[in-house]
Amino acid sequence: MFISNAYAQTAGTAADAGTMATLTSIAPFILMFAVIYFVMIRPQQKRAKEQKSMMDALAKGDEVITAGGILGKVAKVNDTYITVEVAANTEIVIQKSAITTLLPKGTLKSL
Repeated sequence: MFISNAYAQTAGTAADAGTMATLTSIAPFILMFAVIYFVMIRPQQKRAKEQKSMMDALAKGDEVITAGGILGKVAKVNDTYITVEVAANTEIVIQKSAITTLLPKGTLKSL
């Protein structure tokens, strides 16, 4: 009389529950991959692209810094090697990939 009847609700299908559980278990992995992509992979690809374009643009007379810290002017450019003048009448041959920085013109006054 005073207590109303309680009726059970219809349960959702098993397919709906399984899809939601799968989505919530995969979501952290998708989120981690997105963070890793934007924090690590994308900036590295951008840096590599800039380095390649800088190496392709090297020309005679450019002032450069090598990976070993040697400063000099580019004397000759080949496909894979360049000749760098490090002092008067002193030239070294290095790989293009060893060039890390292209300096502004006039940085090296002593050569």
